[in-house]
Amino acid sequence: MGLSPELPARALLFDNDGVLVDSDAAVTSSWSRWATEHGLVPADVLAVVHGRRSADTVADLVPGPGRAAATALIDRYELEDAATVAAVPGAADLLAGLPADVWGVVTSGTPDLATARLTAAGLPLPRTLVTARDVRTGKPDPEGYRLGARLLGVPPEDTVVFEDSPAGIAAGRAAGARVVGVGERALGTGADVVVRDLRGLSWAGGVLSVPAAALLPTGG
Repeated sequence: MGLSPELPARALLFDNDGVLVDSDAAVTSSWSRWATEHGLVPADVLAVVHGRRSADTVADLVPGPGRAAATALIDRYELEDAATVAAVPGAADLLAGLPADVWGVVTSGTPDLATARLTAAGLPLPRTLVTARDVRTGKPDPEGYRLGARLLGVPPEDTVVFEDSPAGIAAGRAAGARVVGVGERALGTGADVVVRDLRGLSWAGGVLSVPAAALLPTGG
């Protein structure tokens, strides 16, 4: 793709956490508190939460009878910490240059959490929003990105997905989209390109331009 990739894209689909908003500190705070209250090791829990629905993570960690209450608790903790998030560098400028009908957000969070974090970060709310409650199966299943593309009126293969987590990148690839990985967590995941953040990226005329200065080395 050269030093400054240009990716065909009739529409753009963004994960929220780690892509548009920097919520890592909030995630660490919420999930560490939750893990401690459930007798789990916070570091072990934090190793498996990124890019996944809270209910899916809880299902792996909590016995059946306690899952509903445990999911409600982490959802409450994350909402309480939502005000602490900030926008990922470049996110505001990139979104400001996009028509409302060519971009959307596909998140593993709840609708309330996605809205709260975008608002706290000072970012616009998308016209197209796919959340944990809109899909039967969360990432890495491609259902969310397929739904997002359908809502924008384009086939998934004509979209570019922005993701930071291995689960999310796998979902975008399985949907047939090109994938831009965001941040170091995306290295080694099979993303088409990986960028440090969203600074300098732009979209016009069905093409996403990625400046060479934004790229992180993918190791081939």
